[in-house]
Amino acid sequence: MKNIFTKKVSDEVISRIEKLTPETKPNWGKMSVSQMLAHCCVTYEMVYTNKHPKPNAFAKFMLKTIVKKIVVSEKPYAKNGRTASQFLIVDEKIFETEKQRLIDFINKTQELGEDTFDGKESHSFGKLTKEEWNNMFYKHLDHHLTQFGV
Repeated sequence: MKNIFTKKVSDEVISRIEKLTPETKPNWGKMSVSQMLAHCCVTYEMVYTNKHPKPNAFAKFMLKTIVKKIVVSEKPYAKNGRTASQFLIVDEKIFETEKQRLIDFINKTQELGEDTFDGKESHSFGKLTKEEWNNMFYKHLDHHLTQFGV
């Protein structure tokens, strides 16, 4: 798995994002490109904002037991997989705004570095290693950028 915490990989991901246009169509799925960018921002919103309520104890137990391995492992996501309700983007978004928000989140995360994230509590899964944070960040971005052909 590529390391999103390195400048080289974060710049590579940003370069892929820069290839998107408001007219870019997905190879699968129903999201528009602006919705996909907003969807990718949710992972970072859960780290840097209080926009999304934390799951209750039962939900967090279920997330840690069932979902965590899927999200933080190196195994790629399947096409058209189910997503958590917080990640569903149903309204149309402004392409340039969402693109810049995502790029800013990627840059901020890379600048903070992997040591900042090693052992950091995640919104839904408890404490994660820097490798698990990397897998979660990179795999999600790579999945959706591939979905949109970049």
